[in-house]
Amino acid sequence: MDKHVLGIDVGGTTVKCGLFDTSGELLKKWEIPTDISDGGKNILPDIAASARTEIADTSLLAGNTSILAGNTSILAGNTSLLAGVGIGVPGPVLRESYVPRCVNLGWGSVDVAGVLSDLMDGVPVKAANDANLAALGEMWKGGGRGFRSMMLITLGTGVGGGIVLDGKILPGLHGTGGEIGHITVNPAETLQCTCGRYGCLEQYASATGLVRTAKRMLAGQHEPTVLSSCSEISAKRIVDAARDKDPVAEKALDEMCDYLAMALGTMASTLDPEAFVIGGGVSRAGQILIDGIKKHFPKYHFVGEGLPEFYLAQLGNDAGIYGAAKLIFG
Repeated sequence: MDKHVLGIDVGGTTVKCGLFDTSGELLKKWEIPTDISDGGKNILPDIAASARTEIADTSLLAGNTSILAGNTSILAGNTSLLAGVGIGVPGPVLRESYVPRCVNLGWGSVDVAGVLSDLMDGVPVKAANDANLAALGEMWKGGGRGFRSMMLITLGTGVGGGIVLDGKILPGLHGTGGEIGHITVNPAETLQCTCGRYGCLEQYASATGLVRTAKRMLAGQHEPTVLSSCSEISAKRIVDAARDKDPVAEKALDEMCDYLAMALGTMASTLDPEAFVIGGGVSRAGQILIDGIKKHFPKYHFVGEGLPEFYLAQLGNDAGIYGAAKLIFG
């Protein structure tokens, strides 16, 4: 019987899991809560236990009862069905195994791949940063499909990213490659970023950054705008208003896109990717966001010709499990 691959994406609230066949088709997916109590010591055992349960219940066994003959352990989720396990974590990962520290999970130093492999009867395990795996997933089955070199930018509460060059993740020396959110785009900024520095991209291109920009513009303008009557301004409200040609919303979104284009121009000059893929909650703005970035990008692009492509991410919250599986498929 063909073996399968398990892709895991560990988040601060939930752990997303997906079981893939050898062709890369997602057979089933499920979630479990992330137990960060006691320094996150239960996270990896919980993942192993859940995997055994789900493998036992999966339709992989349907129509192939011969594998049960004389081997009732399969009913307990025999991990020999797995060719390997890929796992993404929200922190730096070294040598596809070792996490020096992961604050979101309460972890100090953890050999994630080694521990999980031991818990799953020696099945090969590879680990990587979750954003990098999301980029790998989008390259494999999503918005970056067909490219070998691309960068994923995730726009949510913060701004993250992952880099894939020539089909391989670029994690960097300390596992923090792709942290585009903390590129300085405005050295004159006086408000401090959460990282402790000033003028980071995240302060302008995240959902919270877009709201901050709109509120700043509201405080100093006299043009009619629907935003002035909003009891609570959100990134979605701003984007919707920009689509309706609201002048303040258009200016706020345009400023965000300008800063994004500036940062991506820097990355293009350094990495020369074929494409940028935009994901995260803010990417639900759709084509208006892509058009805004493309409008400003040429003035920041070092190479005079051969502009990279810009696409929206397609896999949503499943990007991480696809990338984790691809880490095993190679």
